[in-house]
Amino acid sequence: MPQTKVVALPVLGRHAVNAYLLLGREPIIIDAGTPGSAQLIHDHVTAHGVDPADVRLIVVTHGHIDHFGSAAELSRLTGAPIAGHIADLAVYRAGRVSEPYLPIGLFGRLLARTSRVRAATEGFEPDILIRGETHLSDFGTEARIMPTPGHTAGSVSVLTDNGHLVAGDLVATPFLGFGTGRPANPPFHDDRLANLASLRQMLALGPTTLHIGHGAPLDPQRVNRWATAEQQRLDRLATKGRLRTREKPAT
Repeated sequence: MPQTKVVALPVLGRHAVNAYLLLGREPIIIDAGTPGSAQLIHDHVTAHGVDPADVRLIVVTHGHIDHFGSAAELSRLTGAPIAGHIADLAVYRAGRVSEPYLPIGLFGRLLARTSRVRAATEGFEPDILIRGETHLSDFGTEARIMPTPGHTAGSVSVLTDNGHLVAGDLVATPFLGFGTGRPANPPFHDDRLANLASLRQMLALGPTTLHIGHGAPLDPQRVNRWATAEQQRLDRLATKGRLRTREKPAT
């Protein structure tokens, strides 16, 4: 059985916003970039020798505009169904985030004020509603969709049979991929403690590489050291009552 390969599909800059192509027995796309990027992703897929009409599934990792912005159009271009977690369903249907972002640090506060993160796009109804761990073997790829809530309530990651973890925004590199290759928080998390718990659960599964939405691939050992330090930071913030958390929606 062929080993699953993970191919980055840059949507913005070299690593600022990434979608991914999983190449197993049959191809799967993870994330759909910003609004208006469907043709770019389609062309990237073609450039890697894959007929976009052969794509079996589009997995959206979470309900932020830079990850689902072109999902509806990309589905039309490829004919592939879309999978998304039920906890982010309201965002997918609306085509926009309605609640304020919970920023992290100065960069997050500045980004939260921009119109880009509040942009609207074409809404969609996921063809496959994810509620728990979901195997992708029926879609031609030996991998699992893993719920990893925290960044948003409906965040998911995809773990391949050979240890590649496509992690969405569980972790990033500084300044949305424009910084160095060291681990960092993305600009926003709905629940930092829940996100960190999800990240540590994924690290406990022993992935070989983390492929992230913003930045170049990360080494799991380096991420694990960062996660330990982050836990200490969050514990201090929690003690001081300075951790903001969005209330979880009913499912």
